[in-house]
Amino acid sequence: MKKSVRLYINGTVQGVFFRAFVKENAERYNVKGFVRNLEDGRLEVFLEGNVEDVNKMIELCKKGPKHSQIRDVEVNPERFQDFKTFKVLHI
Repeated sequence: MKKSVRLYINGTVQGVFFRAFVKENAERYNVKGFVRNLEDGRLEVFLEGNVEDVNKMIELCKKGPKHSQIRDVEVNPERFQDFKTFKVLHI
């Protein structure tokens, strides 16, 4: 079964290799979508794939890489869009 979610991550998430961390783990779990910094300092992550793999990614995003400090993670269900890859987008 497939699952798609959009996360908004608030905290110390820019300048700590968070996007690279998400991309590396998305590729490890075969999850597709994108990650990007937002102008307000948050990180936006769109994840889609098998339910178990997307759930693992959500948990990883709640922890983040070593120097990140997560204050809040908003998780919103999304319509499946059939992304073919996982990309780091730039504003």
